[in-house]
Amino acid sequence: MDPILEIENLKTVFHTRRGTVGAVDGVTLALNYGDTLGIVGESGCGKTVLALSVMRLIPRPPGDIAEGSIRFKGRDLLGLSEKEMRSLRGREISMVFQEPMNSLNPVIKIGDQVAETIRLHRGLSQKAALDQSLEMLKLVGMPSAEERLKSYPHQLSGGMRQRVMIAMALSCDPSLMLADEPTTALDVTIQAQILDLINRLKTESGTSVIMITHDLGVIAEAAQYAAVMYAGQVVEYCSVEELFSNPLHPYTVGLMESTPRMSVPGDRQGDLKVIPGTVPNLLNLPPGCRFQDRCAFTMPRCRKEDPPIISVPGGHDVRCWKYR
Repeated sequence: MDPILEIENLKTVFHTRRGTVGAVDGVTLALNYGDTLGIVGESGCGKTVLALSVMRLIPRPPGDIAEGSIRFKGRDLLGLSEKEMRSLRGREISMVFQEPMNSLNPVIKIGDQVAETIRLHRGLSQKAALDQSLEMLKLVGMPSAEERLKSYPHQLSGGMRQRVMIAMALSCDPSLMLADEPTTALDVTIQAQILDLINRLKTESGTSVIMITHDLGVIAEAAQYAAVMYAGQVVEYCSVEELFSNPLHPYTVGLMESTPRMSVPGDRQGDLKVIPGTVPNLLNLPPGCRFQDRCAFTMPRCRKEDPPIISVPGGHDVRCWKYR
């Protein structure tokens, strides 16, 4: 079966007074039906811009999808009109945005916000849509769901607001859901509940998921495949098992080593390792590899030529001259 989503050589740019920023630069990815693809990387690497590009929600101006293709079920989303995209958003492709407090309308009740998507795409009456909204809130484990229909966003906790966002995203049984940092700013127990909820609903409905996060633990818990992004590019792409058992790119290795681990009592592991340096300015990128100034394996070639994606045994793709 062909992948549900195929992204090829995608380039999304933002035009500023100081120049053009390549927020997503040549990204190629694929997502199979029923799978979860985890996209991981530090803040500013292009994860959210990639998701907004798939949704065709890049603000124009200053943003623009300059090159590439995004095929969803064989259709190139970049060739669709805005009217056609509106018919897909929420119904076939949905998104859980990064900050639910900013994504929910503060002056509209929760029930009406969830019902809006249902009325728009399913053509139900207001009462029928509210009844369906109640069922969705119960489905995502919202406590006292009947009362929450009449609540405003500020009356809900962070975990409750995130459940509302997930309910809205799944209200029309989409084929693809993009979850942008769904566990950010939540305490550990609520994070676990949200991840369990997404995994359970994915299994029950067969929805494919793109999980965007900066937390490797979330990738290990929720995804089957993983893409590591750095400075607008995918630098490593493989199965989750392969990523954790055999990380290849120096940036991925640095992320792994900078993650705190539970140690055996009495076992001294030393200081937590960090990745030296900072991410390069996307307005003034150096020639060659974008990770060169932070890498312990930099060679002369790394400072002259930008490495391509290199396929190595085990279904592993890596952007590093070390593996040529």
